Amino acid sequence: MKRQSKSEFRCQQECRCEVCPLSQIKAGVAVRIKQLCGAPELQNRLRELGLGEDRIIKLLTSQTNFICQVCNARLAISQQLAQLILVEPLRPAVV
Repeated sequence: MKRQSKSEFRCQQECRCEVCPLSQIKAGVAVRIKQLCGAPELQNRLRELGLGEDRIIKLLTSQTNFICQVCNARLAISQQLAQLILVEPLRPAVV
């Protein structure tokens, strides 16, 4: 039986994450937005910015601010806002 490397095991663990806040995702990962939390006005504003349910986005950086690739634009949001966006990590495409 072949032993898995640490990176293979870590990747499999990350893919098992079902739904978690965007603030817990590592940079470079593509995700699908599953749910927006917060006040209805905030949810509507996020949808206007392109961060609606079932939208696929890519997290570019996750430092002080979170920069996301949304449609062909980059959008920076705060950590507090990233905690209100529940996402599902997408599995990497098999080539």
